[in-house]
Amino acid sequence: MYDTELVISEDVPHWTDHLRLDSTIAELKLNLSEIDVSLPGKQLLKLFNRDDRLPGVILLRDGEFVGLVSREYFLEMMSLPYRMDLFAQRPIEQLYEFIHVNLLKLNGSTSILEAAKQSLERSPDCVYEPIVVDLGDRAYRLLDVRRLLVAQSKLYEIATIALRHREAEILDLNQRLKAENTRLGAEVEVTRKIQTMILPHATELSEIESLEIAAHMEPAAEVGGDYYDILRHRDQVKIGIGDVTGHGLESGVLMLMVQTAVRTLLTHNVTDPVAFFSTLNQTIFDNVGRMNSDKHLTLALLDYVERDGCGHVTLSGQHEEMIVLRHDGTIETIDTIDLGFPIGLDEGIAPFIGQTSIDLASGEAIVLYTDGITEAENSAGLLYGLDRLLQVLSRHHNRSAEDIRQAVIADVKAFIGLNPIYDDITLLVLKQR
Repeated sequence: MYDTELVISEDVPHWTDHLRLDSTIAELKLNLSEIDVSLPGKQLLKLFNRDDRLPGVILLRDGEFVGLVSREYFLEMMSLPYRMDLFAQRPIEQLYEFIHVNLLKLNGSTSILEAAKQSLERSPDCVYEPIVVDLGDRAYRLLDVRRLLVAQSKLYEIATIALRHREAEILDLNQRLKAENTRLGAEVEVTRKIQTMILPHATELSEIESLEIAAHMEPAAEVGGDYYDILRHRDQVKIGIGDVTGHGLESGVLMLMVQTAVRTLLTHNVTDPVAFFSTLNQTIFDNVGRMNSDKHLTLALLDYVERDGCGHVTLSGQHEEMIVLRHDGTIETIDTIDLGFPIGLDEGIAPFIGQTSIDLASGEAIVLYTDGITEAENSAGLLYGLDRLLQVLSRHHNRSAEDIRQAVIADVKAFIGLNPIYDDITLLVLKQR
């Protein structure tokens, strides 16, 4: 006969305090009571009488697991007439064949919650039968289902407390996020106002007597990454248009840097395009590095002067194509890919800077735009495109700069419909009077 001593200690207060949500049944208080099936049945009765808390006995044959006999089922069967006399002297093996029931045998690494689930899924007649716990190396223990359910209840309590703590943490986090959003919202609002403030005013544009100028800027977010400016310095007009990657606060800040740098260089009479772009790029490149940002921008700059009643424009820098509307309805597009390099992307861009010139006769116009127009998307996922923009311009080329602006924006909005604006939209129309 194998060890029949019961490893059952008195329950102590808070015996489940060490449990965690991922605790296994091996961590619970388990019963050790084993007997060889070759012994007579009266030995089982002796074991159950020795300790009335023993949920069952593990049956072995030559040290190998055979099964178990639960206390309740055994005593119920033995209470029937003549049963004790019949099995008292016979081997337990014969008794087990008679009262054999389906048992639940689980690995010791099974979680408490999973064990409780499997236990309660058993048929009603054996739902409270003890569970055999396999600890490996032919070591087996019994787990009282009632003890398992107490442990499960403890885990539910732990989960409830953890959930309440988590809810409190989430509430605190939400409050901090709300405060942070309020702060960021204030920063964004300040930046947006600064952007609006530094855009050229109508009175400034009206002072450029030789040009009709109409402009439109519509950010996709509260702070846009598009840049445009029209600066007058002595008898020269510098027109800039650019597009910072992305949009939002960081792109808006970079746009402000570009505007300030362009105005500073213009004020200091830097006229050579290579020197102008190189200095501008170095400034932006250094600031982008300090910001630990990956932002950069396309930028085209136009120098306009009036000569003998005609406009003379010099273009430098890389951006979208510049569109020229001739008085006879002809449309020219000037590719800027070979006239510059993205600003802030690389430290040295002097070798990439080029320039080209055009003349504007009376009634002819230049149209500048950002890709927020050509890449505007409708609900079907189609893009507005350059071809559609050119068609609208062709139909309205003989109209005023403001009429052309209104026609293009109206067509873009009609194309988008109810679809969101995914990118900033900027349009400039400059028409020679």
